[in-house]
Amino acid sequence: MKTFLPKVNLPQRKWHVIDADGAVLGRLAVQVADILRGKNKPVYTAHLDAGDFVVVINAEKVRVTGKKETAKEYMSYSGWRGGEKYRSVAQVRAKHPEELIHHAVRGMVPKNRLGRVLLTKLKVYKGPNHPHSAQQPAPLKAAN
Repeated sequence: MKTFLPKVNLPQRKWHVIDADGAVLGRLAVQVADILRGKNKPVYTAHLDAGDFVVVINAEKVRVTGKKETAKEYMSYSGWRGGEKYRSVAQVRAKHPEELIHHAVRGMVPKNRLGRVLLTKLKVYKGPNHPHSAQQPAPLKAAN
């Protein structure tokens, strides 16, 4: 008996919409990363892209536990001397709340070409509206 390997070009990918309102950031990111990789499907293969598209709405209403709202910091570096910037979760949430979810999911996908392809299937929006209604995304309940 031979080992089954799915074709690289899988049939139509599904679209899922997840409401992040009140969901814990880390648990939501794990759920999204699993769907992007295709771990919820029987044809999952680690080195192939078997996942679906994920649309996350209400990104500004995601929860963090403990003191992370003020204590956790995101660092960015411009490449220039003295170009380090540190921003707390509250500051990121005020300016670009989509970046909270995107950064958390990016840390949970492979750090290679496959991971970069997977992240193109993640769409994060603040507010309840998104431009992907034509794809008829199926609603999913966020993990709490």
